[in-house]
Amino acid sequence: MRILIRGTVQGVGFRPMVYRSAVSIGASGMVWNNGSDVVIDTDKGEELIEAIEANLPPLARIESVEVTDVGYGGPKGFSIVGSKQCGEGASIPADSSICDDCIREMLSPGRRRGYPFTTCTNCGPRFTLLKGMPYDRPLTAMDRFLLCPDCEKEFKDPVDRRFHHQTICCPKCGPKYRLEDNNGIIDVKDPIGRLARELDAGCIAVVKGWGGMHICCNLDRLDAMRGWYGRKEKPFAIMARDMDSLRRYGEPTEDEAELLKSPNRPIVLIKKIQSDITELASPGLDNIGMFLPYTGMHHLLFSKLRHDALVMTSANIPGEPMIVDDTKVKELGADYYLLHDQPILNRADDTVVRMLGDRTQYIRRSRGCVPYHLPIGRKGCAVGMGPQENLTAAIAFNGSIWPTQYIGNGEKIGVPEYLEEAIETQIGFLNCKPTMFAMDLHPGYANRPIAKFLAQEYGAELMEVQHHWAHAASLMVDNSIDSCVALTIDGTGHGDDGTAWGGEVLDCDLDSYRRVAHLECIPLLGSERALYDLRRLRFAIDSMNGAENHDFTDSEAFVLHKLMDRSVMTSSFGRILDALAYSLGVCSNRTYDGEPAMKLEPLLNRGRMVEGFETETVNGVVRTAHLFHDSIERKEDIAYSIVHNIMEELVQSASEEADRKGIDGIGLTGGVSYNRTISRMFLDLVSRTDHPPVLHREVPNGDGGVSIGQTAIALSRL
Repeated sequence: MRILIRGTVQGVGFRPMVYRSAVSIGASGMVWNNGSDVVIDTDKGEELIEAIEANLPPLARIESVEVTDVGYGGPKGFSIVGSKQCGEGASIPADSSICDDCIREMLSPGRRRGYPFTTCTNCGPRFTLLKGMPYDRPLTAMDRFLLCPDCEKEFKDPVDRRFHHQTICCPKCGPKYRLEDNNGIIDVKDPIGRLARELDAGCIAVVKGWGGMHICCNLDRLDAMRGWYGRKEKPFAIMARDMDSLRRYGEPTEDEAELLKSPNRPIVLIKKIQSDITELASPGLDNIGMFLPYTGMHHLLFSKLRHDALVMTSANIPGEPMIVDDTKVKELGADYYLLHDQPILNRADDTVVRMLGDRTQYIRRSRGCVPYHLPIGRKGCAVGMGPQENLTAAIAFNGSIWPTQYIGNGEKIGVPEYLEEAIETQIGFLNCKPTMFAMDLHPGYANRPIAKFLAQEYGAELMEVQHHWAHAASLMVDNSIDSCVALTIDGTGHGDDGTAWGGEVLDCDLDSYRRVAHLECIPLLGSERALYDLRRLRFAIDSMNGAENHDFTDSEAFVLHKLMDRSVMTSSFGRILDALAYSLGVCSNRTYDGEPAMKLEPLLNRGRMVEGFETETVNGVVRTAHLFHDSIERKEDIAYSIVHNIMEELVQSASEEADRKGIDGIGLTGGVSYNRTISRMFLDLVSRTDHPPVLHREVPNGDGGVSIGQTAIALSRL
């Protein structure tokens, strides 16, 4: 028999497992990588398939098994043979945290004691050090490191857990860490131990890991870190030594604890324990981003630290891509730099998630959670370029959509180039040629020139996709459905009528969409300035209501009144939350993306329904401006009642449209849906209808999922 296996079957110890399984049942034959797949010729096909399924490595996933009766006439015995460059699609494993066996080996007497690059076939970096397929050492960042005799012996030993481990190494033959300051390399025998002492003493450092670098300091230095990094309010993620240490700062649920300990090691937003330190870490929020060590370096560092937690944030000039170049990182001006000589080929920021009940919501899907793919059931090759912020791209090929890692904010320096690099890398891994590129409808997005260039380079078609339609399409792909009525609620997206959308009910499939209802439009006075100076939103709302506003001088108010009829209009739910946050004294200026709405969430969590904030839908428009009036009610009750009544009108419009069209599900997507209270309102309101709720599973709710929707729509057009 010839057996063809597809799935995550490269870089995960799959061929060694096949070898051991074959030997255990006395099968003869051979196994090899065929591009992205694994192929086996054997005289005991059915028995070997059963043995393989019973002995899968921890990181392996089988998607399909194809068997062909070719007749086996080979020699006795079983062997692993060289890889072949053919096949279609990809079988790229994500990076996985160092396993317990390797941690014990690294912390115990032996030749790998204290060696931070200790990994095996069950753990370690994969995607971030991969050049191309198939997954063999010459196509990884380890190609420059020749095996020493001891490692070569392990590599060839069928009973060793490093049998055919492509990135096997040890202190004799592998990468090494060094410690530097701004004057150059520091001559020290134990660079990790020395840095631990400096961190305990209060330094700010950069450490290079898998897929990127982090800026770090101990928590006593949080205030100084904010001043040094110029980040006054935006939350910092905290890496804790272990779960016991983590629980000093936050209260994870059982499901959140499992996520924190998973091999992906994401940053998880959990309920924070209120203290001066945690408030400095996430000002004005009731959650905190926590994660656990995932590299050998992290474990060694904490084994030598007195402090039980560190700030760990991506090392980049704010807004730009994470730095992976050892020389460029010196521009940050940190006190110390813990660097190594293994190249980072595919950078990947930390994944960020939060839980809604037992459901994982991806805020940023990257290191440890990419590559991944979603079935689409449509042939063809297309590329979605994503939006502007929280940018990703996605490539569809051979019935699946493969999103890239998180890229960043498209308008910042270096991000468009990083986007193009990630797209070209993914296309290379998939070995495909796109025939359609899809980009956002907004004429000013920075990735549009790249889309036009790539379309010309590949001789492909180019199409525009409305932002919120792409959100809804990503939700449909995520749930394997063909149509839905969706609430697409976020900060902004260019509408097909020239206004800025963001509080929409769309009836859509992958071929078309119809705007069923939307929030009342409010002028953005000064356009972009209104997104940061939230007084302008309240001034516009007061003007619509004919109410007085005392936030501006008479001369300023005169100019703003002139802008009322000249400004871009927006139906954005995000802007309503911004105006509400300002009106209730929660936030007056936005210093980072989503800040006002995030700081409003603690109020929403504590609120209850009160009278006086009812609204209505007139000709498909949900009235909102009149909700902003003086009230003697508690702030949290005002916030809750306004938001709940708006959600009730949106869900009602969606339910009526679903009834009229015979559509099953009512969906929720867009960045506002990360708000846990708003999502719970949605679930409660939809439960009162005859329609099931449709929520995200694997795809980010926010703009990180837009490229997936664009790609699906482009495939439908093809």
